[in-house]
Amino acid sequence: MYSPPYNRVEDRKELVAFMRANNFALLVTATGGVPLASHLPVTVADGADGVVIQSHMAKPNAQWKEFFDDEVLVVFSGPHAYVSPRWYEATERVPTWNYAAVHAYGTARVTSERAVKHAAQRALVAELDPEWLPKFDALRTEYVDSMLEGIVTFEIAVTRLETRWKLSQNRGRREQALIAAELDKSADPGLKALAALTRRHFAQE
Repeated sequence: MYSPPYNRVEDRKELVAFMRANNFALLVTATGGVPLASHLPVTVADGADGVVIQSHMAKPNAQWKEFFDDEVLVVFSGPHAYVSPRWYEATERVPTWNYAAVHAYGTARVTSERAVKHAAQRALVAELDPEWLPKFDALRTEYVDSMLEGIVTFEIAVTRLETRWKLSQNRGRREQALIAAELDKSADPGLKALAALTRRHFAQE
């Protein structure tokens, strides 16, 4: 991913928090030169051994058969918005699009162990729908087994992260503040989130 130095984020804690907050990710493979992509919910763990992404897909989805030892890419997309030249003080400006994204790379490993697959689904429910977790735990074993049989569970030990927080840092703090103020005028929570992110990453003066 093209990312000038002033757009890069190196803080692992912030990156993991971003990945968890934007955990409907895009998994991309290109085994044999053929690109495939799936939109998947993921969980992100961060421990002594590094960052690990866990997910699953329907067994009929052929992408999991392309994992092998090839590197895969998981794309996490955050808030984004069109930025109008009207928002700047300078008159010679062009439109742009601001956004935040993380590209995570690693090798996907499939597991067939029932306990691991079940734990992965439980962790996803606990993260996304904790109020329903007791109901999940009460499901009949036979029903759960039939559901687990229909999916492929895998994890990716992340080997590198590429980032781009494109928040007009190259325009300076003053113009970033103007952009954030305009974004905040919207009722769209995504635009407000981008405004907040912009303020947290004001350019160094």
